[in-house]
Amino acid sequence: MVPGTDQIGFSQRIRLEWLDQTANLVLAGSDAAVIRAELHNILRDKVSVRSDARRCNREKTITILSRVWLSAPGKAAGLRDDALELLKHLPAPQRLAVHWGMVTAVYPFWAVVAACVGRLLRLQGSVAATHVQRRMSEQYGERETVFRATRRILRSFVDWGVLTETGIKGVYEQPSRLVVDDRGLKAWLVEASLHARREGSALVKDLLESPGLFPFEFAPAGDDDLFRSSPRLEIVRFGLDGDVAVLRNKRRSRESSRSR
Repeated sequence: MVPGTDQIGFSQRIRLEWLDQTANLVLAGSDAAVIRAELHNILRDKVSVRSDARRCNREKTITILSRVWLSAPGKAAGLRDDALELLKHLPAPQRLAVHWGMVTAVYPFWAVVAACVGRLLRLQGSVAATHVQRRMSEQYGERETVFRATRRILRSFVDWGVLTETGIKGVYEQPSRLVVDDRGLKAWLVEASLHARREGSALVKDLLESPGLFPFEFAPAGDDDLFRSSPRLEIVRFGLDGDVAVLRNKRRSRESSRSR
């Protein structure tokens, strides 16, 4: 079963700088119409050059950027608000983690590709695009939309600097990981990865070691109360296995279903 959803959604190659520019426009208080117009100006000579068609790739790119930072779905709205606060004080390199978390929370397909890449890197130290494509086709079906979206996400990973090309075509390796030493960012990023899970819950240990967070290395710190300050999470003791983090809205939804 595919984690999250069987919808693709993330169909374009997205550069990190575009997400940063979108977030900065939101932080500046610009309204939706102004942000979309500004994004058109930013992307006019980069995506779908000389085309203003309604369904051109530039429009699709702007839809992705807007969904992440301007109109995050209800379940991720609070997470997005906290992310904007994080961006106000984090140094430039750490901002990558915030964008990664928001895309993960809003587009589960990105999270599934990331987890696949992370597992392959752990197993063999490198990752071949053909292996990722095969695994994604096994989960989502052998569709052209799956192949195209997977390819563009892998290219986004390279653009973001979390994968680098080797001397072999279509084979990537991982550069040094980004150390996340801000405690608030660490808790937020792991919470973001939880949004991409269909069940909305996971062992805290598994979240901290998630292959979907392969670009990051968490600085050592006591994690017993790491997530307890989040109003969106509930921490439940699960026998000897440790604490389980649960998204509150998911737990309420399950309890409501059982009561009917």
